[in-house]
Amino acid sequence: MSHTVLSRYLPDEAATLALGAELVDLLSGAPVVFLQGQLGAGKTTLVRGILRALGHSGSVKSPTYTLLEPYEVSGRTVYHFDLYRIGEVEELDFIGIDELMDADAIKLVEWPERGAGRLPEPDVVVRLSLEGEGRRVEVSLQ
Repeated sequence: MSHTVLSRYLPDEAATLALGAELVDLLSGAPVVFLQGQLGAGKTTLVRGILRALGHSGSVKSPTYTLLEPYEVSGRTVYHFDLYRIGEVEELDFIGIDELMDADAIKLVEWPERGAGRLPEPDVVVRLSLEGEGRRVEVSLQ
């Protein structure tokens, strides 16, 4: 049963990055995190905030064409998935989705609905939506 642990208005990119840093406390172990929201809702910006808080100083781009961008930071592995371009869920076999989801890594998954039936249940769900000039975020623990 899920329960919302945070609901907040994010007025700008800086607030979204700061939220990413805040979420690191929820990411102990090897959680699966679903990042939901329309195009432009701030999913990749949130991932950038998480990675920065973990100590990553390089660029962070959405892996829209590669499906996966791995990071090694502060002794932890982070897998950033973007399933937006998945046409058939079977395409996930080409990247070895089962092994990746079993790995000792933080798994951040944009567009998880495209992998329905092949992804494990999430530990954390982050829903971002456009609201005015900013974003509304809801974070739930599953």
